[in-house]
Amino acid sequence: MNEIENMNKTSIEAINNVLLHLFETPIFSVNDIVSWVGYTERGAYKLIDKMLTAKQIVPYTMDSAERGQKWISTEYQTQLIADAGKTNPDTINLVTTSYDHDGTSTKTNNLGMREMQARAYEKRTSKKLLIKAPPASGKSRALMFIALDKLYHQGVKKVVIAVPERAIGASFGDTELTAYGFFADWHIDDRNNLCTEDGLDDCSKVGAFVRFMNGDDQILLCTHATLRFAFEEIPVEKFNNCVLAIDEFHHASIDQNSRLGQLLHDVMAGSNVQIIAMTGSYFRGDTVPILTPEDEDEFDKVTYTYYEQLNGYTYLKTLGIGYNFYNGNYLDRGALDKILDTRKKTIVHIPNVNSRESTQIGKNQEVDTIYDIIGEWIKTDPETKVDYLRTTDGRIVKVANLVNDEPEHRLPLVKYLSEVARNDLAGIDIIIALGMAKEGFDWPYCEHALTVGYRSSLTEIVQIIGRCTRDSYNKTHAQFTNLIAQPNGTNDEVVIAVNSMLKAITVSLLMEQVLAPSFTFTPRPREPREARPGEIFVKGMKQAKSEKVRRILESDLEDLTASALQNPHIQKAAASNAPGEHLKFLESQIIREHYPGLTEEEVETTRQYLAANIASKTAKPVKDKDGNIKFLRMANHFIKIEDLDINLIDSINPFYNAFEVMSKKLNTDLFRQVRDYIRGSQINMTVDEALKVVPKIKQFVQTYSKNPSINSNDENEKYLAMVQAFLTKEHAKYNTEKVRRAEETTIKEEV
Repeated sequence: MNEIENMNKTSIEAINNVLLHLFETPIFSVNDIVSWVGYTERGAYKLIDKMLTAKQIVPYTMDSAERGQKWISTEYQTQLIADAGKTNPDTINLVTTSYDHDGTSTKTNNLGMREMQARAYEKRTSKKLLIKAPPASGKSRALMFIALDKLYHQGVKKVVIAVPERAIGASFGDTELTAYGFFADWHIDDRNNLCTEDGLDDCSKVGAFVRFMNGDDQILLCTHATLRFAFEEIPVEKFNNCVLAIDEFHHASIDQNSRLGQLLHDVMAGSNVQIIAMTGSYFRGDTVPILTPEDEDEFDKVTYTYYEQLNGYTYLKTLGIGYNFYNGNYLDRGALDKILDTRKKTIVHIPNVNSRESTQIGKNQEVDTIYDIIGEWIKTDPETKVDYLRTTDGRIVKVANLVNDEPEHRLPLVKYLSEVARNDLAGIDIIIALGMAKEGFDWPYCEHALTVGYRSSLTEIVQIIGRCTRDSYNKTHAQFTNLIAQPNGTNDEVVIAVNSMLKAITVSLLMEQVLAPSFTFTPRPREPREARPGEIFVKGMKQAKSEKVRRILESDLEDLTASALQNPHIQKAAASNAPGEHLKFLESQIIREHYPGLTEEEVETTRQYLAANIASKTAKPVKDKDGNIKFLRMANHFIKIEDLDINLIDSINPFYNAFEVMSKKLNTDLFRQVRDYIRGSQINMTVDEALKVVPKIKQFVQTYSKNPSINSNDENEKYLAMVQAFLTKEHAKYNTEKVRRAEETTIKEEV
């Protein structure tokens, strides 16, 4: 360091003094310099400038920390980065993606907007807007920009913002926007912020909501629950000329048990309310859609993908999604302790007490056992409720127990995490959670999201993964690990395990494309042209001619893909390598359910794009020496690009690779049981559904002068034979029942 050599002796001694202290405290403030070196505050700032120039330290948070307030030594940062990409050798990463980290998603324009926010702001005049964007992309601030424009320039009188949990409301606190180029700042009066810790009960909050709607105030913040209760007291027409913004929109659905979904439908039908819906889930939902197709058609959509977000980060380079298997109890030796690295900033999600993975000893006892795995408890901070533990190698780690939901524990801890730990690398090391820390929780330093047990909801898993994909200088790799129980070999256990494994494979398939899309399959054009980057032509694939189909493909294809892959019939059919014809049948069914107004031609066109999108998630390009894609590896096949057609795509089993990888962790006998169960579930349909295949069976018989054979090497013939056998069996059952009813009638008449 030439810069150090040119310094005077006093400065060098002062720097060495600071660096000595940094071995114990890698992050320091200006006041620390004053204390350690004896400098004035002005002198401390000058010393910091010298250390920055000599690259002895680096800024702690590049974009948010005030100058001189928080710093970290380069040696410590180097060590953090070196440790960040290490993955436990027992973890099977079904997805590993790399990113360019070019910083585009965090840069701001002349109005202070990041890339996603600017994209949403372009749609600011929309009356109904759905924003789909990953965690940490800036959805809260995007809403501020749009809402202020509506209040100042579009004649809107009021803005109501609803969040799922009170803690998430902090994201919508007062924000200075004019300093970065916007025309107004964001401010909510204290009396209209119903997410604060003011002790108001539900009744009082509803009263505050009613007062707001009848008064002149412009902005109110509340929880989803408060909105539901208030809606019962407020006439629908009161929402005229208002904006209703729903954060974490995936909590709503058209399910009869979703009061929020019904509320949204009613207020849209009964007023001219403007809706801004936001979700951090890339997918619309799990099995129940958020809105009816009719309601959803009214929404403009802004989609900012996970890939765009992650690829545009400054620091994060790679993301892994993996699985670990354990036998018995997850707290037993060789399970959780095997993959919990206390050197990494980690969120541990323990299983629900009613789940199969729960130990049944109670949630608090489970946390105590995890503490024993981490090390020795030392103390609990009486103010923050942070626990201090000493690891076996002598390090002190700070642990936040969010499983304890007693208010006197939870409230100060959440406050500490929101106000201190989110801005201080040394603030917390491990968070243990049950229901919290899945969404709306900002801890940018998190490196590892460790989840015990399968989650039934894809949306929930996406949210959990989002906890560790914030961009931060302390990490180049983020890891999601699912700790999964192996079945014990009984039939019930095998069934549960199979369903869980298929869900895991689904997540892996979907996440791989969402987090790092490589290419898309499109119909071969009538007029020859060069393929666009990431585009691969498919022979025989239908062109999207109708506006309905084009809209589905433009905004809903990933949602439709998620719904299809989460369908248990498709999962089992794919995993058992059922005939392609059966998968086509199931895919068409799902499309008809989602879009009942489509013609059969439109259904088939949409289905082909759906099948191609599913197949693309497993396809790996094989390039020549010039970087051109010549082959695709799909399942266990290598396919020439020129030979790719829609029939070949329809025959690809999307679960093949992932299922083979996961099977390596099961013993031979258990894997055989799993296979047998799956294969026994190939054909799952109603009689009405099977009857729709009869014309194809008749056509086969007419063409080949024989019935289709179940032993055929042709998968479609085998499928037709299976359907024929199913109908034969059902016909026999019908005749038996018919005879039984006739006999009962005869007996009654004789009596």
